[in-house]
Amino acid sequence: MAGNNEAAGGGEEFYLRYYVGHKGKFGHEFLEFEFRPDGKLRYANNSNYKNDTMIRKELFVTPAVIRECRRIIADSEIMKEDDNNWPEPDRVGRQELEIVMGNEHISFTTSKIGSLVDVQSSKDPEGLRIFYYLVQDLKCFVFSLISLHFKIKPIQS
Repeated sequence: MAGNNEAAGGGEEFYLRYYVGHKGKFGHEFLEFEFRPDGKLRYANNSNYKNDTMIRKELFVTPAVIRECRRIIADSEIMKEDDNNWPEPDRVGRQELEIVMGNEHISFTTSKIGSLVDVQSSKDPEGLRIFYYLVQDLKCFVFSLISLHFKIKPIQS
C-alpha cells in the first residue's frame, strides 16, 4: 500500500474527510467529500429541497492535486488545533473534519457555522477561525475539481 500512498502525492499517508449536514423538514441534507489514500476523491451532496436528488461523484486525482491539498492543510496549521472549546453540534447541524497526514491524525466535530460572528462569539475564536477558513478553502478546491472534471465542454474545431 505504500506505493499507492506515494503515487497519491507525498510519500506519507494522507486521508481527508469533511461532512456538514443536518436533519430537518427535508430529511437528511448534507455535503460530504473525502480524499482517499489511493487518490480517489469522493463527493456527495444530498438536498431534498424541491425534490432534489443526491449528487454523487467519484474521480481519481493526480499526485499534484494531493500535494496541493496537503499544502492547504499544512499552511492552515489546523493540525495544531483542538475542538474541545468549539460549539457542540446542535439541531442546526454538525460539521466533521478528519485528516490523516503522515503519523498525525485529527478528528474535529462542531456545529454548523453560519458566519464569522459565530466564530468570534465562540470560546476558541482563533482555532475556530482556522477551521472555518480551511473548510472554505477545501470546499472551493473540491468544487473546482468536480466542476473541471465533469463539466468541461469539448473544444469545437
